[in-house]
Amino acid sequence: MKIRIAGPLAAALIGASLCFQPPLAHAGIVSTQDVASKSQARADREKLEAFLDRASVKQRLEALGVASMMAKERVAALSDAEVHALAERIDSAPAGGNLSSSDLTVILLIAIVVLLVIIAS
Repeated sequence: MKIRIAGPLAAALIGASLCFQPPLAHAGIVSTQDVASKSQARADREKLEAFLDRASVKQRLEALGVASMMAKERVAALSDAEVHALAERIDSAPAGGNLSSSDLTVILLIAIVVLLVIIAS
């Protein structure tokens, strides 16, 4: 009697195990532009974080009523296109010295974007 049950039971177990196979992996071609854009987005985010870590920027943001940690959180929530636009503005600003009007413009632009993100969420 055990032999009669073993055959159909084994067939049912094999059939059930074939039905529950994990999905197969799918490989595709990744373009150079996709890889470059991801690394560019990462570099832009690092640039913005470094910019927000500057003492003069922290001081100016706090004078505008935005805490530096809140600004960092909001910059992290920005899309890659918005981060890239802000990073380009930072690149175009003159380096060192006193705050010029373009530095002030960048700081105000970041503050406005942060406030808009706060209001939108």
